[in-house]
Amino acid sequence: MNQTTHTPAPAGKQMLSEQVYTRLREAIMRGDHAPGAPLKPQDLAKEQGVSLAVVREALVRVVGDGLADRLPNRGFAVPAYSDRRWQEIAEARRAIEPVMLRMSIERGDVDWEARVRASHHRLARTPAYVPEEGEHYSGAWAEAHRLFHRTLLEGCDNAVLLESFDRMWTASELARRWSAYRNPQRDGALEHRRLEETALARDADAAAEVLTQHLTQTANGLTDCPHHEPADEA
Repeated sequence: MNQTTHTPAPAGKQMLSEQVYTRLREAIMRGDHAPGAPLKPQDLAKEQGVSLAVVREALVRVVGDGLADRLPNRGFAVPAYSDRRWQEIAEARRAIEPVMLRMSIERGDVDWEARVRASHHRLARTPAYVPEEGEHYSGAWAEAHRLFHRTLLEGCDNAVLLESFDRMWTASELARRWSAYRNPQRDGALEHRRLEETALARDADAAAEVLTQHLTQTANGLTDCPHHEPADEA
């Protein structure tokens, strides 16, 4: 009896594709590619020492993350510095996240309170910058920041809303980093402490207002960013 032989999945190729995707995503987040800058597959393939197919696969994934655009001529580019794009993301977050925070305050139990306190402690104790990374946010701080915001909202106990948060966070993370360059005097640590305090005090009105203002600060900081000139819109 003949048996069908199944070709094993090319694990090495999958691992290589994942590595290229991760490096490309990190490079965009660091600001290695300016707003509106083209992401040329041939150049990236040469830099990474991989095939065009691997680079294109990585670029498609980055587009799905909201960190790159696929242009009409089938090219790729970093999102342009467009107030409209980032303001729309900020508007969506301001509409959804304060509602989620209110739900968390209403539904969250003692374990949620403990996770909020722990995640804020980790954020507060993690240096935002490390000497070897210059002006760039450290990866550890960026992850602690994401976890704090997500933990605040996890008490809502709504998987659909949390999935929406995850998508918006990824899409807005690049804009947040540009905003940090724009407003170096912003006291983000104070804003995060107020978020923790109002949430754990079960003051839904105050917490929602603090979060709204926190998100607004990021959106406002995108105007006239001195490090990246606005790209002309089509």
